[in-house]
Amino acid sequence: MRNDPRPSRLAPGDVLRVGAVGLRARRARVVLSALGIALGIATVVAVVGLSESSRADLMARLDRLGTNLLTAEAGKDATGNRVRLPRNAVAMVERIGPVRHATATADVDARVRRSDVVPEERTAGVTTQAARTDLLTALGGEVDRGVWLDRARERLPVTVLGAVAADRLGVTRPGETIMMNDTRVVVVGILEPIELVPTLDRVALIGFPAAERHFGFDGHPTTVFERSTDASVEDVRAVLARTLRPGDDAGVTVSRPSDALAARAAADEGLTALMLGLGTVALLVGGVGVANTMVVSVLERRREIGLRRALGATRSAIRLQFLTESLLLSALGGVTGAVLGAAATYGFARFQGWTPVVPPWSLAGGLAATLLIGAAAGLYPAIRASRLHPTEALNAT
Repeated sequence: MRNDPRPSRLAPGDVLRVGAVGLRARRARVVLSALGIALGIATVVAVVGLSESSRADLMARLDRLGTNLLTAEAGKDATGNRVRLPRNAVAMVERIGPVRHATATADVDARVRRSDVVPEERTAGVTTQAARTDLLTALGGEVDRGVWLDRARERLPVTVLGAVAADRLGVTRPGETIMMNDTRVVVVGILEPIELVPTLDRVALIGFPAAERHFGFDGHPTTVFERSTDASVEDVRAVLARTLRPGDDAGVTVSRPSDALAARAAADEGLTALMLGLGTVALLVGGVGVANTMVVSVLERRREIGLRRALGATRSAIRLQFLTESLLLSALGGVTGAVLGAAATYGFARFQGWTPVVPPWSLAGGLAATLLIGAAAGLYPAIRASRLHPTEALNAT
């Protein structure tokens, strides 16, 4: 019985070593090709990581600030007239069963100036509002410098400035004075930015009694804030306007401040999708670079291929050799890009004060994508190399 010789096959370890030798022989070209893959993967990993870090920070802020705050603001009714909320609006809202806390602010007709030498029309974009003493408790706000209004200060000509208002007026510390109309008012505190109600950052806040005594305020609130149980927010939202204006709730706008932060998270998702698209394009460009490198490598190494074929290497062995080189080249770029992307995410997140988040699936997905691109980019050069006839390959110059 005749036994035909069977071609020997390289062990997996030998295949990797042969593929690595081909890469080491052309280091500069390999580095440049791997760099294209690395940039694409780094972009994808960094975009995903920064998006997740930003979203995690946003969700943590929402958890800290709460999503159960509702505001009811007086606007204009169907006839275009300014709506007036009742003086006891806070007490009316507190009678709603699930409501835990209610407070209010009101617009005050008082022009704010830095000093009496500044013309009245130059208000620096700062307005005056009356505030109840429990406002910061309801909004989760904090005083940056100085103190907040209490039962004694709310009756005096003193003010607490929002963060932006203090900056616009040039007030840096408590104890300085500003002008409200013709009344000199002492600044007793400066607030930290209020994330849920950023409009309060641009106002000067005084007590309700002081507003009535010094600026002719009529006592009617403009905006009511309330916090209820998390499960009942929508139920309270449905009845809040009717509670403030029984029988005619037109002109009362009810909103949920946390919706703005949630909308920003949705906008971040859209931006992330766009950046992922750009990262994918960069990755595909890197794959084209790998394919180009492998094609040139086949053309330059025809005599090597012919020698191996003459010594008994099969076409499948040649295909496997060049496909392995392509995969190793892509893997080199993928690992480098994953490290760069994770490092960029960590550095930028720390700079922004976020907790760095690099999802493991982004790293695994990036590496898997590089291998797929490497296989696709190396397939044609590998097939082309395997089809070279030994005689023609050895005669190539």
